Parts: sequence; C-alpha cells; structure tokens
Amino acid sequence: MSQYSHETVLLQEAIAGLNIAGTGTYVDCTYGRGGHSAEILKRLDAHGHLYAFDADQEAIEAGRERFAEEAKVTFTQGNFRDAAAKLDAFGVDRVNGVLFDLGVSSPQLDDKTRGFSYRGDEPLDMRMDRHQNLTAEEIVHTWPFESLVHVISRYGEEKFAKSIARSIETERGKTKITSTEQLAELIKQAIPAAARRSGGHPAKRTFQALRIAVNDELQAFEDALSAFAAKLEIKGRMAVITFHSLEDAIAKRTLNTYCKTPELPSGLPVIPEHMKPPMKWINKKPIVPSHEEVARNRRARSARLRIVEKIRERRT
Repeated sequence: MSQYSHETVLLQEAIAGLNIAGTGTYVDCTYGRGGHSAEILKRLDAHGHLYAFDADQEAIEAGRERFAEEAKVTFTQGNFRDAAAKLDAFGVDRVNGVLFDLGVSSPQLDDKTRGFSYRGDEPLDMRMDRHQNLTAEEIVHTWPFESLVHVISRYGEEKFAKSIARSIETERGKTKITSTEQLAELIKQAIPAAARRSGGHPAKRTFQALRIAVNDELQAFEDALSAFAAKLEIKGRMAVITFHSLEDAIAKRTLNTYCKTPELPSGLPVIPEHMKPPMKWINKKPIVPSHEEVARNRRARSARLRIVEKIRERRT
C-alpha cells in the first residue's frame, strides 16, 4: 500500500479533550490515516473498544492493514451520517466519546486519481466514497446555472460565483470539462485579475464548494452531530475539528442547542430539571493550533476544535 506523509492536526488537544477512559467505547467518525485512532487505542485497556469509520474505502483498508493485530478496533466503511445507526448493528447502544476531524486528508489530496486538488491534472471526481454515483464532473456538466451559483456561493463563499458559473456554462456548451486543470483555469479566467493577487489559489473556494456538494458534507455533518448527541453516555464527550467557517458554524450552532438553557418564564425561581441543558461546553471558545504547529503544518492554520460533554439526558 502507498505510503503518505500526513500530520494529524490538533492531535494532543483532541485526545486530551475526549478524556478517554480505558474501559470506554469510542468512535472515530473520520479515520483518515489513523492519527487520532492510534492515540485513542493507546489509552484503551482490554475492555475498551474503538469503532473507526470513513467514507473512503482506501482509508479503511489502510487502517485494517495498520492495525491487523489489534483486537480493540472495528473498521467500517461508510458516511459518518450513518455511523450512529450502524453501531446499533454492533449492539452498541451508548458510547463514551466521539471524534470528528473534517475535510480532506493529505493522502486524498496527493492521490492524482481523486480530483480533490486544483494543483495538477486530475479527473473531476471528488468523491469521498467511490461507490456513490455523483461526481464533480456530473455537477459541472449537468447542474443548471442557478444551482452552480448557489453551490459556489453558499459552500465556497465565493463572491464571483455568478461569473464562475457563467464561465462553466459557456465552456461546457463547447467542450467537455473532464479535468481539474481545465476547471481551475476556467475559474482563474472568470475572476478579475486584481482579485487573483491575494487570497491564495483562485480555484480554492470553488473546489471546496464542489467537494462539499458532491459528498453532501454539511448536511451529513449536522445529521451525525445530532445522532451522536443522543448516543453519548453521561460524561461522554464529543470533539469536533473543523477547517472552514461553514463547518465551524454548524458545529457551534448544533452543539449549542444541547448546551444552552432555553428562555425561561420571568419570575421562575429555579430551572426545572427537564429544561436544563443535556450538555456543556468544555471549551467556551474553539481551540486553535499553536504557532509551532502552524509553522510545521500549514494545513492546520484554519483548524478549530470544539468539545462538549454530556451531563444529563435530554427530557421532553
């Protein structure tokens, strides 16, 4: 199997935040290349167990190879949206900790067959799960102009979304857009020269948007957070690492619904038990990488870590 250089972001901070118990049951929803999983396994005794999920079959195969002799881990290929439900099939009703490390891993970016990178000539794929049908090429060639504008603007936060979408629409009427290199050049030409001089590669935001759309990442993430909020044991924790503002906003908003006390009627002397929040924030503000980590690994510069702990069951 190919060997890749990959440094896990906010590794020690996330592991410390999970407050791992040796006998506990833990879930790594985004195995990647196993940096977090390896540290969790080190802290589990013979009674503890880790369930590792990833939409990418290659990541799962790499994990099974790496931990072939390890009995404390179970690997499953699949979207983390379905991970909580899949645990039911394993007879797991509750877990002590859950980890999300979102975004694209270094191996995926480096693999020239995947189409995640705008630097190079790759097929327009961008699927985390290669079993699914929808690809970036299909979006680029079949989605209407209005849908392209929405995706690029909403998921990429790209202010030139209309110009980019119009450029794609014009070009696809003349020839087939099949490679990342073709698309990146189209995007570059659609953005004014002055705007291209800052903010990194001009295709970065559009490629992010297409990847999110291909994999339905934001809705899947929100669904998974809610599912695991119900599956956590009391004193169980959820650690979430995000890499851009949309992911972080979803993490903050969704988890805050479990951590925030609802508005109470005026004059109420105490908070009724059924109205108390089921979770609390471990860190009021997101944890960010140290200057040393960012200097060592530029991919870490936009990372944000949020951690919550379940303190009671939610009652209705």
